[in-house]
Amino acid sequence: MPHRSRLAVLLIDLPPHLHDRGQQFWSAATGHPVGGDPTDDVWSSLGSFADGFHLEVQRTGPGTAPRWHVDIETDDVHAEVARLEALGALRMADMGGFWQMKDPSGLLFCVVGVQTGEQFDRYATTWP
Repeated sequence: MPHRSRLAVLLIDLPPHLHDRGQQFWSAATGHPVGGDPTDDVWSSLGSFADGFHLEVQRTGPGTAPRWHVDIETDDVHAEVARLEALGALRMADMGGFWQMKDPSGLLFCVVGVQTGEQFDRYATTWP
């Protein structure tokens, strides 16, 4: 059965001591105000850019290095993980509803459920 997916979110992962400064920098650099999540201080959004692509800032744990990672959103996590594995990706961790993976060069990314609603419907690719 076909499923759909798209590259949807770029996350800036920052440890606590760099989070606020990085969040302020990327807000000023993009001209997008920070939209915080009142229920979770780990996440904040700088909103939607071209084709509904989102930029988010995530507070990681102490001792983690700053990094970037992308989220691929899909309407079938299992099918998308299998498709990406066939292309050479490796499963790293089952995060309970989504998967943390690495591409063949070792770059981290996540396969998550649909997060962008109407934008997903508009821009997702259908896979056989």
